[in-house]
Amino acid sequence: MDILHLIDVLEEIVGGARRIPVGQGIVIDRRRLLELIDQMRSTVPWEVKEAQEIVAEKDGVLEEARREGEGIVHKAELEAQALLGETTILQAAEREAQEIVGRADARAAAVLEDAQQQMQAKIGQAEQAAANQMDEADRYALEMLRRLDQQLAAFSSTVRSGIDSLELRSAEAADEIDGAEAAGPSQ
Repeated sequence: MDILHLIDVLEEIVGGARRIPVGQGIVIDRRRLLELIDQMRSTVPWEVKEAQEIVAEKDGVLEEARREGEGIVHKAELEAQALLGETTILQAAEREAQEIVGRADARAAAVLEDAQQQMQAKIGQAEQAAANQMDEADRYALEMLRRLDQQLAAFSSTVRSGIDSLELRSAEAADEIDGAEAAGPSQ
């Protein structure tokens, strides 16, 4: 699943959320939001998989270089055997074979080094992308929690005002009843 698709789903969840009558707040299904965050986390490692493919390709290139080197050495050995009678030619062939093997080894080492650098770069990119996504998810969650805190504070304030108003009204009614009872028996 693509991370951009998951961001679109997140936007749909927020867009389709029920509005709270007081304030600008909305109600979001916590379970659905957490499931979406888990899905976002699971889509990140594609860069890591890509780095693993590069390592696998490196092994193939090394094997090909080894086979090529062996073929060249084998060819040089065959040529050397054909020229056994002439020592100088044989020595030259052996030197050439060693140079070819050396070049093949150097090429294999260079390919391996390049593959390792590419793998490290991909892993670094994957880790950075994962960290960025986690930071963004954390910022979003913090923003949602702050909004929820503000909404709860507003609700609490409204409830407290209602309770104070009813208590005041109840106290005034009790004072009127007490005043009426005090005035009644004295007459």
